Amino acid sequence: MARRPVAWIVALVLFAEALGVLAVNWFLGVVVDRQDMSLAGLDPDMMSVSSKIGGVVFGLYFALCGLVSLLVALRDRAPAGLGRVLLISAAVVHALLGAFAWGLIGWTAFLFMVVVLALIVLLLMTYDGRPEKPDEPAEPVGPVDSGTPPPLSPPAAPTAP
Repeated sequence: MARRPVAWIVALVLFAEALGVLAVNWFLGVVVDRQDMSLAGLDPDMMSVSSKIGGVVFGLYFALCGLVSLLVALRDRAPAGLGRVLLISAAVVHALLGAFAWGLIGWTAFLFMVVVLALIVLLLMTYDGRPEKPDEPAEPVGPVDSGTPPPLSPPAAPTAP
């Protein structure tokens, strides 16, 4: 089945996205710091540090979601508990980022976010918690003994000699 490859792909995409988010935010922090830009009188140093901290936090978030997906791929089991919540929240984040990307960046960024959203949802849906049906039939089960005797039948009539 395609469960494990999807989990591997989601893990790789989320790790790459974690590095990308971290790099972009770090770069923006460096640009703000070097240009000594200010936005409505805000402190440029604070803006630079905030951008770098935001990049680290979101990078770690996506890396943690990628780690959950990697564990799903290695164990071939559905994510449970906090891991499932993290993947669901990552799907919601990608849906919101896709909506913002459509208006602010363009359709290519929107398409990327929707593809990642679809992969995460596919991962969550393929591991839906129900065990798979076995390929081979189970051993036949004999009659069940319920502990009660079988019903009595009338005695047979004697036969003539």
